[in-house]
Amino acid sequence: MIELRNINKTFKVARRNAGFGEALKALFRKEYTYIHALKDVTFTIGDGEMVGYIGPNGAGKSSTIKIMSGILNPDSGECIINGLTPWKNRKEHVRNIGVVFGQRSQLWWDVPVIDSFELIRDIYKVDEAVYRRNLDELVEMLDLAEIMRTPARQLSLGQRMRCEIAASLLHDPKILFLDEPTIGLDAVSKIAVRNFIRRINNERKTTVILTTHDMQDIEALTERILLIGKGRILLDGSLSELKKRNSEYRTITLEYSCGEFEEIHGITKQSQINGHAVFSVDTNIITVSDAIAHLSKNADITDISVVGASAEEMVVSLYEEFKI
Repeated sequence: MIELRNINKTFKVARRNAGFGEALKALFRKEYTYIHALKDVTFTIGDGEMVGYIGPNGAGKSSTIKIMSGILNPDSGECIINGLTPWKNRKEHVRNIGVVFGQRSQLWWDVPVIDSFELIRDIYKVDEAVYRRNLDELVEMLDLAEIMRTPARQLSLGQRMRCEIAASLLHDPKILFLDEPTIGLDAVSKIAVRNFIRRINNERKTTVILTTHDMQDIEALTERILLIGKGRILLDGSLSELKKRNSEYRTITLEYSCGEFEEIHGITKQSQINGHAVFSVDTNIITVSDAIAHLSKNADITDISVVGASAEEMVVSLYEEFKI
């Protein structure tokens, strides 16, 4: 069980203008600004849940993850995870969590991956039998057998991220924090990572908190989402509820050989180039069938498709709604 109540965090940041003169002034008189990263953040996550934690850059996602993992102390508020306060009970707490930061590594760059795993086993004091069982299972599930003897610096990004995820699970954590785990990965690597995350959640009942800008990750893995913006929790609900909020919009994609399209109230052209056009339709104003009939009047349409709002479009609409 994860419970956050009224978590606040403010950072004091030094600022100065460019130039040697400004740098010299800053030696004697520094100017500071205060960034309110988190403002009364409150939510609860149950055991075995998989939650998408989303928001724009600078919204407070990573700060929240760092507080929940015990790296940061909040200015005020409570955070209780499995009966422990992360920054007060760090040793006991870290035994129950795994953390993967997409832009930071827990592997030692110049040694083979297996040596990093052995060091992590010693750090967490994992029982030999448990370690061997987990290692064999993770190597098989993440297809790591051929790269275990390769130094981390010689791995591709996709290979390294699979190793990072394996390293975070060697000690059997109950909770897994994933901060941008698929950043920069190719399509094949992303699918492999998603399948693995889904599998450990189903088989081990591992609680997963996923922060990402890739809405395909959110759609593939989570049902519940938490939206944070400007340090505040703005939305806590299911992905299906989010889709209902945007159910009045449809995207019509057309392929055509000739002709022109006339926009009317309820139909908005998003793009049109080289026989390919995309329109957004507000079904509160005009039905999809009437929209297609209107678009067909003056153009020779060769192909057509109608879809609801994509996850990216739904999140953008939330950003616009909450002005973040």
